[in-house]
Amino acid sequence: MSMMKEFKAFAMRGNVIDMAVGIIIGVAFGKIVSSFVADIIMPPLGMLLGNVNFTNLAVVLKPATADVAAVTLNYGMFIQTIVDFLIVALAIFFVVKWMNFLKKKEVAVPAPPPLATREETLLGEIRDLLKQKP
Repeated sequence: MSMMKEFKAFAMRGNVIDMAVGIIIGVAFGKIVSSFVADIIMPPLGMLLGNVNFTNLAVVLKPATADVAAVTLNYGMFIQTIVDFLIVALAIFFVVKWMNFLKKKEVAVPAPPPLATREETLLGEIRDLLKQKP
């Protein structure tokens, strides 16, 4: 089998396509959450904490010189990233919880008992007739 045919067989499997769609949607969702946190949640939170801009919170380890930029620990961006993560984790938790709820509804319907075959029915009748003989 040629390399191209092998790759086509791999890429066209349902799982690979589903995974690709999930990754694309996940990346888009991550961007939405990042914007939500940076533009909606953090400004009012910073205002409540005394007009703090979280993106500017940093500790200067080495001040800037004429030809070298300052070395800083940007802990404000880290706090914002943690809030992003918590919102994404909460959203995923609710999606998984919802999927499990739907899955329980599917399992609740029991399968009907299998019907007896013609041979089983005849054998049952023969057994009943033999029991009736003295």
